Amino acid sequence: MPGPAGPGSGAEKGSQNGSAGGHTEREPGPRSGGPQEDPGTPDRPTGAPNTRPGRWPTWRRDLAVYAFFLVAGFWVTSQIWLDPAGRVAALYSSDPAQVQYFLAHSVRVVLHGEYPFFTDRLNYPDGVNLMANTAILGLGIPMVPVTLLFGPAVSFVVLVTLGLAGTASAWYYVLSRHLVSAPIAAIAGGWFCGFSPALLSHANWHPNIISQFLLPFIVWRVLVLTRSTRPVRDGVILALLVTYQAFINEEILLFTAMACGVFLLAVLVQQPGRWRATWRPLGAGLAVCALLAGALLAYPLIVQFAGRQAYHGLSDAVRDYGNDLAAFFVPGSTTLGGNQEANADLAPNYSEENAFFGWSLALLTVAIVVWLRREVVIRALAATALLFAILSLGERISWWNRGALWGPWDILVRAPLLDAVVPTRFGLITTVVIGLILALATDRAWTMRFAEPRALRAVVVTALAIALVPILPLPLREVSRPPVPHFVTSGQWRPFVGPDQTLVPVPIPAMGHTNGMRWAAATNLDFKIPGGYFLAPRNGNTGDAGRFGGRPSGLSAVLDQVATNGQPATLNDRQRRRALDELRHWRAAILVLPVRQEHAEALRTTVDQLAGPAQRTADVWVWDVRALTNRSAG
Repeated sequence: MPGPAGPGSGAEKGSQNGSAGGHTEREPGPRSGGPQEDPGTPDRPTGAPNTRPGRWPTWRRDLAVYAFFLVAGFWVTSQIWLDPAGRVAALYSSDPAQVQYFLAHSVRVVLHGEYPFFTDRLNYPDGVNLMANTAILGLGIPMVPVTLLFGPAVSFVVLVTLGLAGTASAWYYVLSRHLVSAPIAAIAGGWFCGFSPALLSHANWHPNIISQFLLPFIVWRVLVLTRSTRPVRDGVILALLVTYQAFINEEILLFTAMACGVFLLAVLVQQPGRWRATWRPLGAGLAVCALLAGALLAYPLIVQFAGRQAYHGLSDAVRDYGNDLAAFFVPGSTTLGGNQEANADLAPNYSEENAFFGWSLALLTVAIVVWLRREVVIRALAATALLFAILSLGERISWWNRGALWGPWDILVRAPLLDAVVPTRFGLITTVVIGLILALATDRAWTMRFAEPRALRAVVVTALAIALVPILPLPLREVSRPPVPHFVTSGQWRPFVGPDQTLVPVPIPAMGHTNGMRWAAATNLDFKIPGGYFLAPRNGNTGDAGRFGGRPSGLSAVLDQVATNGQPATLNDRQRRRALDELRHWRAAILVLPVRQEHAEALRTTVDQLAGPAQRTADVWVWDVRALTNRSAG
């Protein structure tokens, strides 16, 4: 990330006339290796070499770059756009279904005034703490018109497309205004930050993680505070950015804060004298930010950490997710040079490839650091990238899935807040830092005084091509998924299900069985469902360690086994009594099984033993269990 500006740092480019904010942040002194600053022109940033202005005005170039990033976003998501409701990631569909459910929740918040931070429409009657589950209100609420008009499946693919393009565009904007002079440098840096293998990996599942368009502005405002003459105003601006990012993804916000802290510390270690000029504005601005953001986020955070269904720490299933060392040197699975089968053992799963830079980019990064090692900012960036790359290895360090050396994360995993972090995702910090190093190096080379500037620029373009072509994005891999039943979309379920009753999909919604969540999302959550895919405290006890899903369910376990092996289960009296108790606890009105569900016959035979013969209605089998559940209530 860019560092505090100053002589020899190479971090401060100066703001262009007419840039956002209406003011210019400048440091005295020349840029390292460049001429003295001059007042600048509308098309040439202050402090840049005195070269002939570009052919296009800046705004036209910017529009062309933004359009290029948007086209690239559509290219990556092109397979989903063919059928948003009927296409899903090739490996599993749990996370997209969860996101679509949360998008539908945002509709209810806006249209019905529902409480935004908790819902009992999922995992009924225990409910789900949405603040502890990344309910993406910061994305879902702006998307309400799209969700209403076209459905949550379309909103999902819109978010993925705009998340990639918006992140690249935001980094390009900040780089071009405040860090580099050469447009190609800002384009290269923005491209890598927005379309890196790590973000491509998350694109099929986590639009909240790839939507990093606020991060460059947060980073820049932190650095502005190090030399601010108006720390109160700048602290307020930072607080508003931080607050909004908290409603997109708190984990990414935590990573940003950690990265800024490590980077600034690395700069101060090299230049302790900076502290005397920095601590007052930085301390004042951060204090204002903490007070305002703390006030705005106090209540949501209380709900998250102390409210109903709050949990502490992640499930054991993901707490030890880490990168393999080799993951830093091979291309990502969704890239031109990637090999999904070869990468299988280098990351926790296909959706968590949080490195995968390829040999050429990894070696180029090392070469850049060696070349520009005299620059304070480059050394600080290198230290930041290396630290978080090591943390991303997790509790055990391996090479090509061999060996198991101790990793420092084994200690940090128990620290407050860090116990809710997936360690492999620290690689996302390294990714952004490499993008910044790439932009700085390109700018240095592009503006270097050389006898043959065209030859030098040809070398720069060639180096970028060698590094970036192997990790160029390919369209995300998609497969077909079952449609939402007509029984649900047509509203034929409504005569059966009352306001305080549930529609129970078969199998019961859980991790790996999320079609029922898509059914509810398609109706804007007009009916409640038991179970689901979310994080909650173990056994439903608030404050326990987290796990995926609600309280263990006997009926859910039986139907999950049947759905997996295709063999009907024979229920004994104890299993039937427990299943009926669970249906009563859920206040079940009907159980619904799509006729074309995989292993539908085995599932129908199993449920018949509990609720009697099913009735065929439209494209589903229906068991009306209101008599069974209401009799118990009486």
